Amino acid sequence: MPILASALLWGTTGTASSLAPGGAPAAGIGAAALVLGGALLFLTDRAAWSLPRTCGVGERWLLVVGAVAVVGYPVTFYPAVTRTGVAVATVIALGSAPVFTGVLGWLARQGRPSGRWAGATALAVCGCGVLALGPELVGGRSVVDLLGVLLAALSGLSYAVYSLIAGRLIAAGHQSGGVMGAMFGGAAVLVLPVLALGPVGWLLSVRGAGVVLHLGVITTFLAYRLFGYGLRHTTAQTATTLTLAEPAVAAVLGVAALGERLPAVSWCGLAVLAGGLAVLTLPGRR
Repeated sequence: MPILASALLWGTTGTASSLAPGGAPAAGIGAAALVLGGALLFLTDRAAWSLPRTCGVGERWLLVVGAVAVVGYPVTFYPAVTRTGVAVATVIALGSAPVFTGVLGWLARQGRPSGRWAGATALAVCGCGVLALGPELVGGRSVVDLLGVLLAALSGLSYAVYSLIAGRLIAAGHQSGGVMGAMFGGAAVLVLPVLALGPVGWLLSVRGAGVVLHLGVITTFLAYRLFGYGLRHTTAQTATTLTLAEPAVAAVLGVAALGERLPAVSWCGLAVLAGGLAVLTLPGRR
């Protein structure tokens, strides 16, 4: 399914980012990827060019809020990674996103989450937590940075907001490519100062350019094109839960490509996460 395919592509983000040259700022990497990917999403879909003109006033404001939320994710997530580490930031951001999506969707009258969704999401979030935090649990390390935790939670909220807005606009009859292109194109413009105010010399290196090309083309342009298509057939609540597959992909890639080792408890978490996603994707009511 397109949502799981997008999660598969997002799962390569950590491995790709680790190959960036020394001195490349985390926020700068995310900003550069968003500028490239957002521009591609906007320029390659004609519907994105005309969408702001064909939308009503209320929908235009939704596009603006959606673009701000898109910027909010990398601006808060990458600093959270720096303060709390990849594992903690990933668990908080991706684990909180489905919860935020379910609550906000309910408050916005986009449908009350079903018991099956709640159960599958709880299972998947627990599995995600055990998977990502397994090495720290086994090693006995415990590092808590309250600001980092808050930033990670804000990134989860940002992800939930733009997913809900995209789902609402697509459900209203707008083309998925146009919606994603308009939101990410606007976000690319908004995030330019973050990129311009930081060091940019690393972008001129082969490794730096290669990392940004991968993140911009694969994990932003292609992944969000698939994500938008998936939102035509899946609610935002279900979609954000399905993207919890991302840390599973990242963990497997870390083992296969970077030689990392996962303790047995992490593999158990992976199995629980897979079980939660299986429950959600089985035929039947969600």
